[in-house]
Amino acid sequence: RGWSGSGVPVRSSLMRALVCREYGPPDQLVVEERPDPVPGAGEVLVANRAAGINFPDVLSIAGNYQVKTPPPFVPGHETAGIVEAVGEGVSRFQPGDRVIATPKGSGFAEKCVVPEALCLPLPDALGFEQGAGFTITYATTLHAYRQCTELQAGETVLVLGAAGGVGITAVEVAKALGARVIAAASSEEKLQFAREAGADEVINYSETSLREAVRERTGGKGVDVVYDPVGGEQAQAALRSLAWHGRYLVIGFACGDIPSFPANIALLKEASIIGVWWGTWAAKNPGESARNMGELAAMVNAGTLNPRVSESYPLERFVDAFSAITERRARGKVVLTMA
Repeated sequence: RGWSGSGVPVRSSLMRALVCREYGPPDQLVVEERPDPVPGAGEVLVANRAAGINFPDVLSIAGNYQVKTPPPFVPGHETAGIVEAVGEGVSRFQPGDRVIATPKGSGFAEKCVVPEALCLPLPDALGFEQGAGFTITYATTLHAYRQCTELQAGETVLVLGAAGGVGITAVEVAKALGARVIAAASSEEKLQFAREAGADEVINYSETSLREAVRERTGGKGVDVVYDPVGGEQAQAALRSLAWHGRYLVIGFACGDIPSFPANIALLKEASIIGVWWGTWAAKNPGESARNMGELAAMVNAGTLNPRVSESYPLERFVDAFSAITERRARGKVVLTMA
């Protein structure tokens, strides 16, 4: 291994990558050596230092994600690293720059090529591991609150799965926007993690009725917004916990069960059930998405947001890293690190 003029370590011609050869569970993935990618026009070559794992990655390698990628492919949709080279026409970055990147796959590798438009400067306040787990979860959450619900200061938000990689950002960002946050999770350890992120109230739904606990904590009014990245059995109780004109944000289904909502509950509360798919929205609204990312970066640099990485694994321990996601034991983000 040698060094480029910018001080970036590089391999002569091969890199390691985590490859999905056929759809299946994470333990069927393999680490292989592949040729170093070369940036084309408008592209940036990033020497990855870390890559964030998200629940959609689990769905993708199983062949269950909304957008299917035929095997073989390298999964991974968010990384942080150093620009190693740029293609023709790239003007915003140069070798040596620290960046966050959101490739359309290919992130679980030592290097990846990303369109310039999908790279952002890594905020000075963040390390590579924090940066690798920043974009998708925080961008999804701010989009959910800003564009999908127009969350107002003083409103009450109920966050399900509040200690997970997405849920903990929902607690943080809601507090940053002036909302009152009720965090719900399945253990006292997870709830303490949510308290540290700023939650005003907590509910252990493994020990008490979610609906009754919400009623008690809101004086019978209910919550203005439900943020749900989990799905499953708590979804019905959360929907019934909405206040008049409440909004239910469908973020994902980490528990594996997609809930069916009774339309009469939405009617009786004049409630809205809103799906949130940040990636597609960002592609259709690049200017607005860029403004959201600028707002998030400003929050990070001001110390308002503190991305939390709970578990970090080298690339070859990918099975352990994925297990933290599939077993729903992660508190904050889980990342893979590159040598």
